Amino acid sequence: MRIIFDSKTGNVKRFVGKLDMECTQITPELEIEVPYILITYTTGFGQTPQMTKDFLSRNGRLPLAVASSGNMNWGNNYGRAANLIAEQYGVPVLMKFELSGTQKDVVRFKQGVDQIVYTDRKVDTA
Repeated sequence: MRIIFDSKTGNVKRFVGKLDMECTQITPELEIEVPYILITYTTGFGQTPQMTKDFLSRNGRLPLAVASSGNMNWGNNYGRAANLIAEQYGVPVLMKFELSGTQKDVVRFKQGVDQIVYTDRKVDTA
């Protein structure tokens, strides 16, 4: 499963570095033609980062799920970018994790990806 991510302060980049999965960082010119899971961060007061928005405006037809890092100090805005993207693109929130995530978060993320892949294969073979 392809993982596409956006990172500003390095927290998301550190998280994906723990995954041992194929991960590609968003760049202004990135175009993708295969289904993917998006990991981003939440910025400001619960907003989606502009680079993530721009990427999705070009590649928004293929995400299967979204995850977001955040800081629990922001209360209801913790990881809110995932909620906003999920609502706009009709995909599930795979998870939210604080800062660069824990080892438990890594395990939970991988389990979520496995479930999506399994469900996607069931749909393809039906």
